[in-house]
Amino acid sequence: MNRYTYNIGSLFPQVADAYANKVALKYPGGREVSFSELETLSNKIAHWLAEKGLKKNDVVAIFNNKSPLAYATMLASLKLGVVYTNLDTTSPYQRIKKIVERCKPILILYDVVLPEVADGLSGELQYKLTAFDEQFEAAIDTKSDKLPATVPSVTGSDPAYIMFTSGSTGFPKGAVITHSNLLNFISWGQAEFDVQPTDVFTNVNPIYFDNSVFDFYVSIFSGAQLVPFTSDITKDPFLLVKELESTGCNSWFSVPSLLVYLLTTKALSAGKLPAMKRFIFGGEGFPKPKLKKLFELFNNQATLFNVYGPTECTCICSSYVVTENDFSDMNNLAPLGFLAPNFDYVLLNEKGPGFGELGLKGPNVGAGYYNDPERTSASFIQNPHNTDYNEVIYKTGDLVQVDEKGHLHFKGRADNQIKHMGYRIELEEIESILSTLKYVDETAVIYEKLGEGLGQIVAFVSVSGNEEVAEVMGELKGLLPDYMLPKKLFILEALPKNQNGKIDRVALKEKKHLV
Repeated sequence: MNRYTYNIGSLFPQVADAYANKVALKYPGGREVSFSELETLSNKIAHWLAEKGLKKNDVVAIFNNKSPLAYATMLASLKLGVVYTNLDTTSPYQRIKKIVERCKPILILYDVVLPEVADGLSGELQYKLTAFDEQFEAAIDTKSDKLPATVPSVTGSDPAYIMFTSGSTGFPKGAVITHSNLLNFISWGQAEFDVQPTDVFTNVNPIYFDNSVFDFYVSIFSGAQLVPFTSDITKDPFLLVKELESTGCNSWFSVPSLLVYLLTTKALSAGKLPAMKRFIFGGEGFPKPKLKKLFELFNNQATLFNVYGPTECTCICSSYVVTENDFSDMNNLAPLGFLAPNFDYVLLNEKGPGFGELGLKGPNVGAGYYNDPERTSASFIQNPHNTDYNEVIYKTGDLVQVDEKGHLHFKGRADNQIKHMGYRIELEEIESILSTLKYVDETAVIYEKLGEGLGQIVAFVSVSGNEEVAEVMGELKGLLPDYMLPKKLFILEALPKNQNGKIDRVALKEKKHLV
């Protein structure tokens, strides 16, 4: 793999050639897909996409449930310069509609799709959905196993994928990540975590969630195995641990919440996961008591990495190795560590020495939000400390403290965005959706902290009729994904106001237990 590589599509054939007979995808239950098979599949699908008229920078959307065909379609898109976006197979139609209207895919393919979502896309939006079924397999089987001769020139600055995150206006934001972003990210991941072709990675993260970027790209593009786990397995802690052991996984990455779940249910206990050599976790704070339990169980065999990084900056940009010394202080979260060598930062709106909002810069900073110039210009800004030349940084909204060693420590949010169950959520998006209910007059959503790294979403509404909590929650379930649903919802006669006439969220936090 010494040939100069300028895009991800040209890198994978080199990897597939070097590890042709090795297993790339290893599924619970025994199914295996080799690197050469994945390369062949992706080339055949590339022909199929090209014949469907997809061109460089067109968008293809995938309801991705981690089938070999779905992974191969991601690779085929990269080879053609087509931009892919993975869609949540469980999200309600109204949210999927906003995403589709934002990125305007030429084609929508699926492993599985909710009937009401399929009906809306094919009816209201006039899309013809394509299933990864036997008919699709038969169609691509006739195609060449070599790339089309007319593959366009794809540069490092061209977009590779769009990943949608929560947006405060009620419209999800589509972060655009380029081929160069991914090439830098893979190189850092390989070096930082000492990735070897003999490693076996988990893919417990949903494929539409940015943690999956690490799973897929750092494993597959290193010649390592990837074990895809669907939600029916990850929801069963004992089955998940059993499958982790049977597939020989030695490299884990997830949000802390999933590890806490495995610890709380005692699915993770002494003697479990004997092959595991690294636990990587990020996306939210890991409560120290639970982190200590994980450390005590696995410190003799595995390294624990606390990582940090926004979706807009290619998944992860810092890493910190947890040691025994971190448990001398049980009140504060583990540090975020040092930024990757190809990253740097500035502190914005400093609130004290070494304390302010984190602004990230470097080759992993993405290309903005898709078809969304207003929000792009608000978050991807000129470095205010540089007046000599154009230098775009990403304004993260995360407040950090720099300690005497240079480690970054997460200290909260500068806006109303939260991290919940590993997902970045704009509370305003939930408020915006609540406001669409015809009987809702006012709404406010807060995040109640329950302990270190733990919390719940709480919503308050005033209504014009006699609607009850169950009715409101029932409607919300059709409008929001599960991870954005309020844990509690209160109906008030009127929401409290502050002196400026704005909804008083402080009062709601203090008085909600009296409601």
